[in-house]
Amino acid sequence: MLNRSTSLSPSATVHTCAAGPHGGFTSTRFVLVEPSHPGNVGAAARALKTMGFSRLVLVAPRLAHVQTDPEAIAMASGAEDVLASARIVPTIADALAGVTWSVALTARMREYGPPQLAPREAAGEARSHALGGDIAFVFGNERTGLSNEHVERCSALAHIPANPAYSSLNLAQAVQVLAYELRIAYLAEDGAAPVGQTDETAAGARAPNDDIERMYVHLENALIALEFLDPANPKKLMSRLRRLFARAGLEREEVNIVRGIAKHILLKAHGGDGSSS
Repeated sequence: MLNRSTSLSPSATVHTCAAGPHGGFTSTRFVLVEPSHPGNVGAAARALKTMGFSRLVLVAPRLAHVQTDPEAIAMASGAEDVLASARIVPTIADALAGVTWSVALTARMREYGPPQLAPREAAGEARSHALGGDIAFVFGNERTGLSNEHVERCSALAHIPANPAYSSLNLAQAVQVLAYELRIAYLAEDGAAPVGQTDETAAGARAPNDDIERMYVHLENALIALEFLDPANPKKLMSRLRRLFARAGLEREEVNIVRGIAKHILLKAHGGDGSSS
C-alpha cells in the first residue's frame, strides 16, 4: 500500500508498558508482501515488538536475505529477534495458510473486494476472531501496494484515514498504527468473548483461508461447466462472489456445503453418477 521510505533514528527509543505475549498477541500475523526496502522491514519488526507482537511474515522480499541486511538490523533497533524469526514465503497463499480471518491494508478504495473497516473497527473484530485461530494483517509493497488478487484473498479491507492532502504513509508507520490499535483492543478490560461466543463458536469455527481458496476454484469450475461463467469473458463474477462470501464469514461446514454443490454440478455436467469427485 504504501510509498516512501522515511528515515528514523535507530537510536531513538520510546518506552512502552510491558505485557507478556498471550491471546491475540500470539495468534496475529503481520504479512508484508514483496517489501522493497530492508530498512522498512527492520522498522516494521521494531513496530511490532513495541506493541507486544512477534509474528512477521515476508512474502517474496526484494532482498532474499533481508533479515541479515545491515540496514534492516539497524532499523530493528532492539527488535532483532523479531526480524531474525520472520518467516519468508514465496506467495501470499503460503503466508495465509491456516489463517481464519485476514485484513488487507490499502491506501485506496477498491471497486470490488471484501468489506471495508476503519483500523479501530478492524482491531475490535480481530479480538474476537483471534480467540480460536490465526489471523493476519496484510500490507503491500511500498511502491505499488496490494494487487486486487491479494486484496480479494482477505476477509476484510482497512484504510488508515490519513490527511487527504498528504496521505502517504511509510510501510513501517502503517504497521505501527495497526499494531497499536490491536494492542489497545487486545488489552481491553472487557476482552472476553461476546456473550454466547466461545473459542469453538468464534474464530475457531471459521474456515481457514486455504480451504476457502480451494472452494473458490471448485465453484469457478462448476460455474464454467454450467456455462454461467465464460472463462474468456469472466467480467467480475468471481470478484463479486468473493465479496459476498467475505461478508458472510464462512465456517468450515458452509465451505463443505458449497464444495458439495460444486461437486454435484460438475458430476452432472460431465455425466457422472455422484459417487466420486
